[in-house]
Amino acid sequence: MAKSHRPIIVIPGDDPAQLSGSRHLSRLEQRGDVVLYEDRPTSDEEKVRRAANADILINSRGSVKWTAQLLEQLPKLRFLTVCGVGTDSVDLEAARQQGIVVSNIPGKTAPVVAEHALGIMMAAAKRAAYQTAELRAGRWTQIHCVYLRGRTLGVIGTGTIGGHMIRLARAIGMDVVAWTFHPSPEREKELGVRFVGLDDLLHLSDVVSLHVKYTPESQHLLGKRELALMKPGSLLVNTARAGVVDTDALVDALKSGHLGGAAVDVFDPEPPGPEHPLLDCEQVVLTPHSADQTPEGYDFLNAGVVDNVIAYLEGKPQNVVN
Repeated sequence: MAKSHRPIIVIPGDDPAQLSGSRHLSRLEQRGDVVLYEDRPTSDEEKVRRAANADILINSRGSVKWTAQLLEQLPKLRFLTVCGVGTDSVDLEAARQQGIVVSNIPGKTAPVVAEHALGIMMAAAKRAAYQTAELRAGRWTQIHCVYLRGRTLGVIGTGTIGGHMIRLARAIGMDVVAWTFHPSPEREKELGVRFVGLDDLLHLSDVVSLHVKYTPESQHLLGKRELALMKPGSLLVNTARAGVVDTDALVDALKSGHLGGAAVDVFDPEPPGPEHPLLDCEQVVLTPHSADQTPEGYDFLNAGVVDNVIAYLEGKPQNVVN
């Protein structure tokens, strides 16, 4: 980046507010001209218009997608950073071919997300949403809850978030098994967990919690066959991405009674429309993709995304994913 050129840094759709009002914006404003849009672009044409002059894009909301076709229309763009771990909002291969460096923020909010996963798991186990709805309807309904101590949690994905989830589950007395795309004796020893095959994990677990990235390899990792392998009455927790689970198969498993409940933080689409099938299921706890949405979580992400931009401007890009 030429020293005489103040880079244009565009935040194309900060809705709900992520970076707006952040104390970390002042660090960016010292380095370049920051253009922040507080509303979400409503069309691909609007995305391109907002980003047309950008040297750098901060994609603060994953619902703003950057396909190959859109990236081709941004010849000035040299760097894009997402505001989180997931990079499914960006066509990484297209970005690589166009010389656009893409970074993410791994690990910053892992404890926050894992705590949310634990919280909604416990809410599902204690039938909190269902019993609240029953009381509001004037019904005093008796239903068995799930006692988690001594039960087996199957953790799918053992990155930073999965690792925190393993520790939290042990803290409440659960046994834990795990599966990952890339198992190793070193990681197994580091986590103090037993790696098993995916089918075995589904057979063994009373609760299954998902912590994998959304990639072509993980799309519908849990479909009709895999959900059928889970124990009758078991629970599913998804704070990863909606596409990791076949939603229709999950709804069928819930409505048939095969699964005892689900705790879900991610949807396709987002936000889900009023006809989304999960909204019609009884034994579910649903949150609006808010696993890292605490004041601490926001600050961790905002600090991380600004650090990524500064590292790039200093010629030392970090957390590069493509």
